Amino acid sequence: MIFPRGCHRYNRNVTFPTDDEIRRCYQQHLNSGMFATLAFLGMDVAEVEAQGWTVRLADGREFIDVIGGFGVFNLGHRHPRIVAAVEHQLKTMPMASRLALNAPQALLANELTSLAPGNLQYVFFSNSGTEAVEAAIKLARLATGKPGLISAKDAFHGKTMGSLSSTHRDHFQKPFLPLLPEFFQVPFGDLTALERAIDDHTSAVLLEPVQGEGGINVAPDGYLQAVRELTRRHGVLLILDEVQTGLGRTGRNFACEHWDVCPDIMVLAKSLGGGVMPIGATLGTAEVWQTFNESPTVHTSTFGGNQLACAAARESLKVLVEEQLAEQAREKGEYFTAELRQLATQYPEIVTEVRGLGLMIGIQMTAPDISQLFIANLVEQRVMVAYTLNQTGVVRVEPPLIIPVEVLDDVLGRMRTALEGTRQVMQQFGLSITPDQGA
Repeated sequence: MIFPRGCHRYNRNVTFPTDDEIRRCYQQHLNSGMFATLAFLGMDVAEVEAQGWTVRLADGREFIDVIGGFGVFNLGHRHPRIVAAVEHQLKTMPMASRLALNAPQALLANELTSLAPGNLQYVFFSNSGTEAVEAAIKLARLATGKPGLISAKDAFHGKTMGSLSSTHRDHFQKPFLPLLPEFFQVPFGDLTALERAIDDHTSAVLLEPVQGEGGINVAPDGYLQAVRELTRRHGVLLILDEVQTGLGRTGRNFACEHWDVCPDIMVLAKSLGGGVMPIGATLGTAEVWQTFNESPTVHTSTFGGNQLACAAARESLKVLVEEQLAEQAREKGEYFTAELRQLATQYPEIVTEVRGLGLMIGIQMTAPDISQLFIANLVEQRVMVAYTLNQTGVVRVEPPLIIPVEVLDDVLGRMRTALEGTRQVMQQFGLSITPDQGA
């Protein structure tokens, strides 16, 4: 690998820059604040290789990855079938001319809608989750002729302007005000508040079946079914954001299947590319897609649906089904969550709750500072985790769905050690936090 001139003195014989060169590039050309965060955790070292559930850094440390790229690595790192599919496509045509039919894209659309719930028939492909949400917002406005949208408090749908307007956190929204008008948030799970918020300007309700960045909040029983009935009664579209929850993560191919709910529009991304290629997808019914069909250039993407990404996604769907990843997530998730809950009972001053669905798990800490302390201790134990962006007191666990149970047991042992380390630091500095203080 030859690195560009901007990162070090150009030399064709150099195959990899030094750690100091990479650190300088981060601070001077990427983001000094992000670098400082990684340096605080002792992670200011380049990652150089990954396979399955293991990530190796340039300094030789090997980590068990149980954050899974925030939902990207459902199939693990460099799944051999995905790599092979991408290599094969790379040798023929990796990118589209856009002036002829794109076979991998057409076949992927057919296979994805065949797997999807309900009567989702059409797909628009993009490159990320936030792009998929943007397409969903525009589609809802076109289909209904209405500008308004309702999402949930603590929701996270992305950071581009449309998706940011439906993301609920002042830290992300305030610097970019004003956002899109007539976008409102109501408490997640509160059907009464949702019905009060719907008016003649509402085009759609946008929800995550399980809130990811909001702290791994599972929809209350009966809530999504009631929302589906409510939206139908008011002539409002239902958009489900399955960017994190989709493709096996929660123990079903799509999280909405836990409640037998079929949306009008659904968005996917993250693991759709098999952990190798970026790709997003916005699925819709024939009814909502009519305006897109009538005006095919009203919303397009130069790179969306390129052959390389579609080849990865097609093979990813095959692996999902053939390796029964949803069933693996359900079984391993039930086991791991039960073990984590048992472990948590031994550390009530640190952990107040373990919740989730499948292998999408949140560990509620007693305070955000304790969450960061626990994560730092896990880094010392060579385990990769992270907190949820909207609720930093929650440590999220989203390992690859292919991770063996014996590796999960290893993680449990390392977590126990990290919890002991967290307790010792709390005792050393006189930190006393009772569970009812929350996070």
